[in-house]
Amino acid sequence: MEKEKLEVKIAASKCETCVTKPCQIGCPLNIDIPEFIENVKNNNYEEAFKVLCKSTVLPSVCGEICPVDKQCQGSCAKKVSYDPVEIGKIESYVGDLAVENGWKLPRKSKKKERIAVIGSGPSGLTCAGFLAENGYQVTIYEKHEYLGGLLYHGIPKFRLDKELVSKVIKQILDLGIEVKTNVSLGKDISLKELEKEYDAVFLGLGANVSKMMGLSGEELNGVYGANELLENLVQVDYTSKRVVVIGGGGVSIDMARTAIKEGASEVGIIYRRSRSEMSAEMNDIRAAKKEGIKFLFQTNVIKVIGEDKVTGIECVKTTLDKEKKAINVEGSNFVIDTDVVIMAVGSRADSELLESLKLDVKENGYLMVNSNNQTSNPKIFAAGDLTGAKSTVAWACRNGRDTAYSIMKFLSKEGE
Repeated sequence: MEKEKLEVKIAASKCETCVTKPCQIGCPLNIDIPEFIENVKNNNYEEAFKVLCKSTVLPSVCGEICPVDKQCQGSCAKKVSYDPVEIGKIESYVGDLAVENGWKLPRKSKKKERIAVIGSGPSGLTCAGFLAENGYQVTIYEKHEYLGGLLYHGIPKFRLDKELVSKVIKQILDLGIEVKTNVSLGKDISLKELEKEYDAVFLGLGANVSKMMGLSGEELNGVYGANELLENLVQVDYTSKRVVVIGGGGVSIDMARTAIKEGASEVGIIYRRSRSEMSAEMNDIRAAKKEGIKFLFQTNVIKVIGEDKVTGIECVKTTLDKEKKAINVEGSNFVIDTDVVIMAVGSRADSELLESLKLDVKENGYLMVNSNNQTSNPKIFAAGDLTGAKSTVAWACRNGRDTAYSIMKFLSKEGE
């Protein structure tokens, strides 16, 4: 711990406390990064935590897994000539200290209004946390027996310590939040029942269904969607298997690294554009390469081959037009032999569940909300993946926080 503290102090000392605060602008949560780092410089760690708490209830998690190269650190002024300040490392250290020392999240006096939060992923936990901090009575409903959503099942344990996740969640629940697990919306309880019982309802259900590519052969054994694997809805024995992962985001890297760690003989990632267009973080790409994972860029999969089980995939090379759209190169077809194909090309909301909610839905299949994240029913709010919002953890937290304030505004008007 002392070594880590020294590393954090050195990292903090590099911050020049810029007046323009480009790092804060680059942070989806708009955390006052120079202020919290200034407190770290002065050994005021609890004050640094209080600064973080103004914007987030998940500093340990965000500091650990945020794509900082594309957000706060990527916006650091020092990046022009030097290495940027390691903001993620400093944030996660302060968050971890708060958990270890039992520092409490702030809470105002109790209010009478009751809010139901459906789902306990990043947006749900954040919405619940900010509502509870402001005195509202909050109950979280979760379909699993555990809390955390994608923090628990969507990010591999080699990237995010699940024990830490549990401790951070407890810190949030200590605000007085009630929890009801193993309760599934639409099966165990209806939206209409929740609407009657609570003053407002927040939907943070996520987008849990894998998008598939619509290829011939997708129905073969050995072809999986990433989401179903992450939620353990299906089990795969990777031992001595050849695995191909399709996609260019962080999930594709996570799935590939999981396969190699669980004994796959060969693992490759196929992406239809170039490396510079990948949304995955560069550090994760480097880690995957070190572990022996191969990357095949500007390649499109057009068919899954096999009879009962998958035996290979047919691919074509691509070129990129001015808009970076991948165009298949005619006559460039080739085949890759494989035993497992994992599609990590995005996710969508559960269409059956959305239909059962009787709320307005956009043409792209996501729940329709206004600028306050209010649905077609003014008493019901939604945010995160369910609405098609930006899908990083930090953006989900931002959506949850903003919606909490929208709910407070709505309830204050209702009480007038």
